[in-house]
Amino acid sequence: MIRINLLPHREEARKQRRQQFYTLLGLVALLAGAIWFVGHTIIGQQISTQEATNDFLKREIAVLDKEIAEIKRLQEQTQSLLSRKQVIESLQSNRAETVHVLNELGKQVPEGVFIRSIKQNGARIQLMGYAQSNARVSQLMRNLDASPIFEKPDLVEIKTADLNRRRVGDFNLYVSIERAPVEPADSPAAGGTTNKEQK
Repeated sequence: MIRINLLPHREEARKQRRQQFYTLLGLVALLAGAIWFVGHTIIGQQISTQEATNDFLKREIAVLDKEIAEIKRLQEQTQSLLSRKQVIESLQSNRAETVHVLNELGKQVPEGVFIRSIKQNGARIQLMGYAQSNARVSQLMRNLDASPIFEKPDLVEIKTADLNRRRVGDFNLYVSIERAPVEPADSPAAGGTTNKEQK
């Protein structure tokens, strides 16, 4: 006897395939959601870690900026103290200079020359006075140039003037004080000789 299946088996197969498709689609969606969640979590953790690292670096940079500012302040203080020390050393080395200058001038001014004014500006001295003749002024300049203290005498002018009813030369000249260069206290060259002494 022949059996005939009258059930719509094609419709059933189609329904099963559709159900399998929806099931597979759900699994894929679930897997995609899980992957997205895991990726989002990992990326979020990495971002948090990087932000924490950035915050740490910012704090350390702020600390370093403060330390750099403190170092600059200390360097400025050190430079100021070194400048003061140099000024004090210069004053110490030149404190007896006025006495030596006046003493040496007394030795080098020839007879017939009278100094009426001495002005000092740094290492430069202006001498103004009277001389019985131009030759006396020339002698004064030669004496100053040969002196171990003075150098570079420079005559500005000499003119005729009357002094106590006598005709004299009114002169104005400049001369420089020869100073030894100021050396640091710990330098081996400290206490060196002047140029003229070396000659």
